[in-house]
Amino acid sequence: MRFKLILSFLLLTTCFIAFGQEKQPGKSDITVADKGLIKISVMYPYAEGKTFNMEYYETKHMPMVAGFLGSNLVKYTIEKGLSSGIPNQPLPFMAIGTFYVKSFSEYQAAIAPNRDAIRADFANYTNVIPVILVSEVVK
Repeated sequence: MRFKLILSFLLLTTCFIAFGQEKQPGKSDITVADKGLIKISVMYPYAEGKTFNMEYYETKHMPMVAGFLGSNLVKYTIEKGLSSGIPNQPLPFMAIGTFYVKSFSEYQAAIAPNRDAIRADFANYTNVIPVILVSEVVK
């Protein structure tokens, strides 16, 4: 009986410690690991009659481009557009592919000899001309 009482007390105390810690204002659990990276966002605008094959993009196109980037690539993400943030407005982008790299000049050097192959592959998944934004992650 005494053992069960002690065990219950320890479990209850652990729960209070784990879940009862107060967060300090302005503090975040998120780390800023990506700060300083270069982000290349390839955005596919939505328009009536335009198409996008997400399965092909996810399994073929993005891995192909990622392979060209080699060790300069930190990570890449793929986003599927769902809706506009404004009610009753059209979807701004059908998809966005993003590459996070350490060096923009290395990115350009890797892409340049493969540009024709990358562009030729567009026809396999979309009939949209993408909009590209290069930015630096600041936080």
